[in-house]
Amino acid sequence: MNNDSFQQEVLNELGDDKLAEIAGVLGTDAAGAQNVVASTADAFAGGLAQKAESATPEEAEEVKAAFAEAAEPPLQGVATLGGGMGGLLGGGMMAGVLGKLARPVANAVAKKTGLPVAGVTRAIEIALPVVVAVLTKRATQRGNPGTPTAGAAPGGAGRPGGGLGDLLGQVLGGGKK
Repeated sequence: MNNDSFQQEVLNELGDDKLAEIAGVLGTDAAGAQNVVASTADAFAGGLAQKAESATPEEAEEVKAAFAEAAEPPLQGVATLGGGMGGLLGGGMMAGVLGKLARPVANAVAKKTGLPVAGVTRAIEIALPVVVAVLTKRATQRGNPGTPTAGAAPGGAGRPGGGLGDLLGQVLGGGKK
């Protein structure tokens, strides 16, 4: 799965201010922060792909439901007022799915970059709402990709990841791994 465009979209959404904040947390320059963010985006995409391949039926349904929820029109009014919890309140199920991957992603990125896990974890906390936003935007742009796959779920949910790899291919780009 080629995730270069996913990486670039996450970097673009972060913007210079957030990249500078991440660089400060990591004690590196902008290029170092970009490298960590790109590695983080790759690791989240890879973690989702791995989850698709090894998912129990319940895990597959959780990820499919998260993408289906992400593709729905945004809530209006009072429901949108929550801004706490690192900005994840608005991320719904997608934030929960990615939150479960955050620790393994931090460990993988720290190992790859040689940076301390604590710093990488803090950088991921800053970047995670943006990763959720990019995935949500992509799910919405795909015309609710969760619906056809989720509709096939009763037959496909018995297989690990049944249809989940295709869904991730639609949202992340590329195809089923």
